[in-house]
Amino acid sequence: MKKKLWIAGAAFLLDRAAKILAERLPRGGLTLIPGVLRLRYTRNTGMAFSLLSGHPVLLAALSALVLAGAFFLLRGKRMDGPTETGLMMMLGGAAGNLADRIFAGSVPDMIEPVFVRFAVFNLADAFLVVGCALVIIRILFGKDPPCGAPPKNRRIP
Repeated sequence: MKKKLWIAGAAFLLDRAAKILAERLPRGGLTLIPGVLRLRYTRNTGMAFSLLSGHPVLLAALSALVLAGAFFLLRGKRMDGPTETGLMMMLGGAAGNLADRIFAGSVPDMIEPVFVRFAVFNLADAFLVVGCALVIIRILFGKDPPCGAPPKNRRIP
């Protein structure tokens, strides 16, 4: 798991930079691609789609527990490249949002797709989704077990 820890660090730093820059957006937002994508600064006290809004301490505690649990369960496991990359993207994204919940009580969001009615989100959220997709694709379509598990045709003693 240590080989690609830099990916988690890069995801965290990119997310931090985007959130700092988002605070300086014009009041009405900034259109990047007309009819498709704009940047608009908002703050979310909840998680995805504002679930558990107004409970930042609970969300921070849950996020910290999940991060610590995942780290504990995965340490020392052999992983293939796509699995490790996906997990590191998820780690960086989760750490970025956790830091905001701990230090600010809410998470800044700024990426707004305007071609469809959807939530405003941030880079940490994008890293979480893309990382999760990588792991799911690897689990569904990979030939070997992705995370140090025994092969499917081998019996566990």
